[in-house]
Amino acid sequence: MLKPTHPTPSDPGLPRRLGDFPTLADALDYAARGEAGLNFYSGRGALVEALPYRLLREQALDLAQRLLALGLAPGERLAIVAESHGDFVRAFFACQYAGLVPAPLPLPLAFAGRETYVANVRRMIRSAQAVAAFAPESLLPWLREAAEGLEIRLVSTLGDLRRVEPAKAALPAPDPDGVSYLQFSSGSTRNPQGIAVTQRSVMANAAAVGRHGLAVRDGDRCVSWLPFYHDMGLVGFLLIPVVCQVTVDVLPSREFARRPLVWLDVISRNRGTLSYSPSFGYELCTHRANGAPLDLDLSCWRAAGIGGDMIRPQALEAFIGRMGVYGFRAEAFVPSYGMAEATLALSFAPLGRGIRKDTVLRPALEHEGVALPCAGEDTSLCRTFVCCGSVLPEHQLEVRDAEGLVLPDRQVGTIFARGPSIALGGHAPLEEAMPALADGGWLNTGDLGYTVDGEIVVTGRAKDLIIVNGRNIWPQDLEWAAETELAGLRSRDVAVFSVDDEQEERVIALVQCRVTRHDDREALRAEVAGLFRRQHGIEVFVVLVPPHSLPQTSSGKLSRTRAKQMLLAGAFADGPLITSAA
Repeated sequence: MLKPTHPTPSDPGLPRRLGDFPTLADALDYAARGEAGLNFYSGRGALVEALPYRLLREQALDLAQRLLALGLAPGERLAIVAESHGDFVRAFFACQYAGLVPAPLPLPLAFAGRETYVANVRRMIRSAQAVAAFAPESLLPWLREAAEGLEIRLVSTLGDLRRVEPAKAALPAPDPDGVSYLQFSSGSTRNPQGIAVTQRSVMANAAAVGRHGLAVRDGDRCVSWLPFYHDMGLVGFLLIPVVCQVTVDVLPSREFARRPLVWLDVISRNRGTLSYSPSFGYELCTHRANGAPLDLDLSCWRAAGIGGDMIRPQALEAFIGRMGVYGFRAEAFVPSYGMAEATLALSFAPLGRGIRKDTVLRPALEHEGVALPCAGEDTSLCRTFVCCGSVLPEHQLEVRDAEGLVLPDRQVGTIFARGPSIALGGHAPLEEAMPALADGGWLNTGDLGYTVDGEIVVTGRAKDLIIVNGRNIWPQDLEWAAETELAGLRSRDVAVFSVDDEQEERVIALVQCRVTRHDDREALRAEVAGLFRRQHGIEVFVVLVPPHSLPQTSSGKLSRTRAKQMLLAGAFADGPLITSAA
């Protein structure tokens, strides 16, 4: 393959259509009539492949015939390791044309190890009941190990498919009511939650985001380092751009942590207008900038989205302070809320507004479940959240109490969602793993939050909430306090959760420690425990763990559930003796 000299242009060269297609295959058929496409870059920012949608369509149609030549039948599932590479995109759309159902698999996480990865992928393949699995050449031995003993007909590389003689048969007509792909939730490290996303749900979400959430317009260009195996990367920066004929510049996800500023460089060079990241991505860029002058012009960036995790306002404010000199505008930030069970997005903050914070009294929040505004009180008694905007058209969000009653503004409860983007389930064999829907098609998101002035505010995951003596304590409050207040601690260095011992419920903080001297370690332990006692009035058992040992989900979020499982399994020598756990 010749090295490309120019990326595909931002101007698609055809009238813009925003989601008015019955299927993804139809959307690609239309996008292929223009000049937009995908551009794949190396971790250092060099253009590796330019893939116009026109060429993507040709290659996907050819690959669809080769897949069918293997004896694969429409409706069968294919597990595909979702590398940030043109081969994955070609395979994904080949499945759309062949009537097959792709199930994107994650890449190995840094420091997680082969054994953990193989076990995780094996569970996903089994859950999806995939009949074939594909991986890049470098991961093929791992994939074969994961598939060993399973009822799977083929384990291969996508490159090997090019040697298969195409079927040259009529492809099945795309089914608007069929399943488009299977999405595994980012936290699927033990029990993968497979979500069957239909053509209708993905098109409904793409239309809502393209027309309203991001209001896609001429001149827009996406830049992304987000992984294709996560809903924000797959839907937000592959499927929606195809549906809206937007060019995308793709950076390898595995390289982002090492060279995060390449992300900003590509935005600057290619005049990117739309790009997203969890809070930690912006935080990492701020730290890596180190005060050195940068050759950047970020004035083109009109929608800098934040999603995929709890939003850390301090990290965003630091990014504004560091990157404002390069043209980044504070009003470009677009907080949003969504999840894979809703295909992707449910709410967006108004474009051009920036971050809207809501600072509330922590005692009222913890004891009464009420988000009372904090005005003039001691800041140590306050907690700041970020408003995530109003729900997308044709969708609904409600905050309910334990009895299912809808709560008024500023009352904390469980967030429920309904709308055409919600995965409705019923696609065996994933029925047991699909999200539980209440009467009327309402999805229990598992998130806690409240409403204010028509916007949703997310306070955390219900399963992560710690209850001590009637107090509701959000673990991220403690984690962020330690990482912000104590020198030597970094973002995602602390994991807090509770453990039920036979005697009592104990709050545990796992803290990644980079010092080796006994006195220094004990000083850090005392410092963390003292901070929690002083600021939050809670006794916490501090466990020091090695660097890079806290587990993350496939999207880079801290996995408290997995961290707790590791502690109880004796993974940390510094841990307490737990006699039983719930």
